[in-house]
Amino acid sequence: MSSVLWYPNEARSIQVFWMRTIRIEDPLLSPSAIQGCEVNLFPTKRGEFELKMEQIGLDRLWMSRYEVNLPQVNRIAVRPGRRSIGFLTQLDGAPMQHCGVDVAPGDIIIDKLDVSHQRSDANHRYASMSLTEDDLSATLATVVGSDLLEKLTTRVVRPHPELMSRLLKMHQTVGDLAQTTPDALESPELRRGVEEQLSHLMVRCLAEGAGIEITSNRQRHDAIIARLEDHLAENSDRAVYLTELCAATRVSERTLRSACEEHLGMAPMRYLALRRMHMVRRALLRADASTATVTRIVTDYGFWELGRFSVAYRTLFGELPSQTLRRPAQDPDLHLIRPTTLPTEVIVGRLH
Repeated sequence: MSSVLWYPNEARSIQVFWMRTIRIEDPLLSPSAIQGCEVNLFPTKRGEFELKMEQIGLDRLWMSRYEVNLPQVNRIAVRPGRRSIGFLTQLDGAPMQHCGVDVAPGDIIIDKLDVSHQRSDANHRYASMSLTEDDLSATLATVVGSDLLEKLTTRVVRPHPELMSRLLKMHQTVGDLAQTTPDALESPELRRGVEEQLSHLMVRCLAEGAGIEITSNRQRHDAIIARLEDHLAENSDRAVYLTELCAATRVSERTLRSACEEHLGMAPMRYLALRRMHMVRRALLRADASTATVTRIVTDYGFWELGRFSVAYRTLFGELPSQTLRRPAQDPDLHLIRPTTLPTEVIVGRLH
């Protein structure tokens, strides 16, 4: 493969083609794993976590395919400058939820919000595609003659089944090509042809699909959850409590609970506890067992009932906090499944 001169998160871009296939065994390594957005994954059931991901950067279009083995709720923050869509890769697979909206196999999610949440069951398989805002506008103008996304009031579109089937097959074909014959994608002509077909199908699916309308109540919940996430981001290093969240989101406990149940599938305090449980685990794994204590680390993250915490921790992670603390230092739980055009030190560095 050609050497890479372009790093996706840097401002100066002088190389346009890249690809990598990785496996992540620690969900807290996931935020910077997907180009174009920050993704936080919070598994909701006990088990050995595994995220398999394949990413390809063509000349203008980025695409990714990934599998997550555990049920999870995630938080997605889209970085400025690109517009993306996402969809389930199996037409016979389980549905998912995006910002409280049910998404069936065959539907397309349009990333219209700065921060959104998704929920999925075990063995979740998902794919995405993105273009810069300028490239997407130009493609829309060419294919349908207008800036369609500015007119869409929905975040989920149900394309014609035949078009969606073609998009799924084309996306999988490119993914298979990257797996089996990656050198073929170094051909500029092949990349251009692939990119043109994928972009064209993407735009037709959006233009000719039926939008799933968003109710005014859901729009209100969107705003509540956005304020919730803003407050959590500003106070990520300390415990946050329910009365504080109600004040920050400017709604009653009942309304906040309703918004969280819709978007996250759980009450606000359960979501906070789940986030903090994963933060505690990461802190325990990184701590020096000769000087750190479970009590200090756990209470730093706002857990005061240590007995109840230990039971909940063992239920979620399969071991006691003290066992996690005593684990020997380990290398990052990130594995390159096949050679990548991104240098290993860049990938590992970006995931910490």
